[in-house]
Amino acid sequence: MFEKVLVANRGEIAVRVIRALREMDIKSVAVYSEVDRTALHVQMADQAVCLGPPEPVASYLDQGSVLDAAKCTGADAVHPGYGFLAENPDFAKRCGEEGFVFIGPGHEEIRFLGNKLLSREKVGKAGVPIIPGMVGRDLQIEDIFAEAAKMGFPVMIKAASGGGGKGMRVVDRKEALKESLEGAMREAGSAFGDSTVYLEKYLDQPRHIEFQVMADLEGNVVHLFERECSIQRRHQKIVEESPSTVLSQKKRDEMAEAAIEVVRAVGYRSAGTVEFLYDMDGNFYFLEVNTRIQVEHPVTELILGVDLVKEQIKVAAGLRLDIAQKDLKPRGHAIECRIYAEDPENDFLPSFGKINFLSEPDGPGVRVDSGIAAGCEVPMHYDPILSKVIVWGEDRDLARQRMKRALLEYRLEGIKTTIDFLRDLMDEPEFVKGNTTTSFIQNYLPGWKKSKVEKSRLREALIAAALDAGRSLTQGGLLPPDAARIETPWDRLGSWRVIGGTTGKSRIGKPSTGKSDTGKSHNEGGGGE
Repeated sequence: MFEKVLVANRGEIAVRVIRALREMDIKSVAVYSEVDRTALHVQMADQAVCLGPPEPVASYLDQGSVLDAAKCTGADAVHPGYGFLAENPDFAKRCGEEGFVFIGPGHEEIRFLGNKLLSREKVGKAGVPIIPGMVGRDLQIEDIFAEAAKMGFPVMIKAASGGGGKGMRVVDRKEALKESLEGAMREAGSAFGDSTVYLEKYLDQPRHIEFQVMADLEGNVVHLFERECSIQRRHQKIVEESPSTVLSQKKRDEMAEAAIEVVRAVGYRSAGTVEFLYDMDGNFYFLEVNTRIQVEHPVTELILGVDLVKEQIKVAAGLRLDIAQKDLKPRGHAIECRIYAEDPENDFLPSFGKINFLSEPDGPGVRVDSGIAAGCEVPMHYDPILSKVIVWGEDRDLARQRMKRALLEYRLEGIKTTIDFLRDLMDEPEFVKGNTTTSFIQNYLPGWKKSKVEKSRLREALIAAALDAGRSLTQGGLLPPDAARIETPWDRLGSWRVIGGTTGKSRIGKPSTGKSDTGKSHNEGGGGE
């Protein structure tokens, strides 16, 4: 087993991996950019190395700096988490060349499966259903026009490399195809260094269902059942659950066998996810393979009692899978909500700044994977995911109610988040029924606004804060001494008090004789900075 692992990531996934390493008695090394110097993952690791400036290309994406950090700390393996370098075949290859184990699949599998054109061809030949579309490479725009006309609109333009919605466009008419194609190619080139795109038939309101898989170096493969990830915004998942509300046991078995067939067809090892689209007629189609640990992996962990990160580390160390398919028996229902630093009332625009107050939920059946703490800054340079709330219940309704309770208890002040939006989503009648599709938000929650009840609660909270502040001023001599008395944060500052004058300015000072710097008593005015 490894003695020390460098975690080449940040935020909640870095914290998650560090915790797994700690339970395995493996030393951890964190890396960070200058803006993340006080981040939670840095505080938790056994060692930490600064990579450089905040920009990802100069820090978390700088392969040389990451590997230099591994060398200088004596790490023997690198865990990439998700995002950043996790699905970069050149980085995986370079790790091996420089003497480090890459905790993930081999660079050849990453390169092959990262190209959707190649993987579609291979999977199709293995007999797994694929979405009708173009599988040729180096196609001219005339070919794409001809194929689109043959398939019929709408069609989907997709980047051959990468994911996360980058380089993706839905085109509903011929006149918009050329502009959409050029835009998708530019975006794909910028995001992945490869402007190759291809065309698929657009499926109307499908479900997004994926199967977690795990394979070791000896060729042993298991599936760990499905997760439904249909609720998305801008092609990014925000709610995941397991089991799916739509699959019969027969269909579940068919999709699981297809997922294992994909893994065997490409000789895959490590943790991975085989993703499918499931249409309204009950047909499923291969979408892609994610060659890393997924954001939503805790959903699977809760229904099976398996630690996927530990299993991933064991496989990378050359150990045989110690879980057999016959022993994997899901129990209950799990739901995950991703908490993003975004403003859902303003088209989910990112929200950056300081977290002034944080209280995360807990209690029966509630888990929070978090990368934040009160007082930390949420920088503008990275993906805005802050944490994940994952709940488990004996059935779906209990899990849904438990998620509502957890989101109600989640208190985060200082920036905009998706917490209130997600709480309303849990009560949306179609979600309660389990009728989820990739068009769910635009169909049922377009233009979402915070309810009047929530705004009233906010006003009440502000009034309460103002009352608390007024009571603290009583202790500083600025209000009559007979005002109501409760303990406030100012009491915990010892002999320090708020002092100021009629200018409306105030500062924290340490009184000695009851006089301000100008010689006047606190309730006589004067003062100043």
